[in-house]
This record gives sequence, C-alpha cells and structure tokens, in this order.
Amino acid sequence: TKGAVVDVAGDLRKSSPTFGQWTGGELAADNKRMFWVPEGFAHGFLTLEDDTDFLYKCTAPYAPASEYTLAWDDPAVGIEWPVTGLDPIISEKDARGSSLADAAVFA
Repeated sequence: TKGAVVDVAGDLRKSSPTFGQWTGGELAADNKRMFWVPEGFAHGFLTLEDDTDFLYKCTAPYAPASEYTLAWDDPAVGIEWPVTGLDPIISEKDARGSSLADAAVFA
C-alpha cells in the first residue's frame, strides 16, 4: 500500500439505531491503520495522494448485480469529505449515485 485515502462506511441497516450515520478516517502508508466495514454498510473512499494503492477485502466474491451506489455527497448522510475548495474527480458510476432515501437498505 502507498499513499493515503479517507475511508468511510455508512450504516444501511434500516433497523439499526445508527441507520444513515457514517464513520471513517484516514488510512495511509505511514499510519498503517486498517478499517473494518461490517455487512449492511456502504463503503466509500477518497484518495488524498496521486498514485495511491488501496486494497480491501470483502466477505463474498464481487457480484456486480448486487452493487449499489450511494451518492457521495448526499446531505442526508452528511459525509464530511475533505474537499472544501477543491474540485474532486468523481467517477461516472459515483456521479450517478442515489440518495439514502432511494437506497437499497438492509432489514
């Protein structure tokens, strides 16, 4: 791993008292932190440095048909991305993300 990211997870478990809330932090080659994202949570990240390598492990093989994209800037979730004054590069897929109100949620 090299570089740095802000890594976040948002609770999509409708029955959870923390539904719609998020948590996260900076993961970097120099701080060697790890971040666990439980099942039922959305996962997102923002690279902070050019040429960042970022690896993550999932509980099941990747299944594109099960993928859902939550809007990175949905005010209902309120993720505090460190992009104030910047023009972040957003992938086409992420630019088409849906709001939490329209999200596929878990029981």
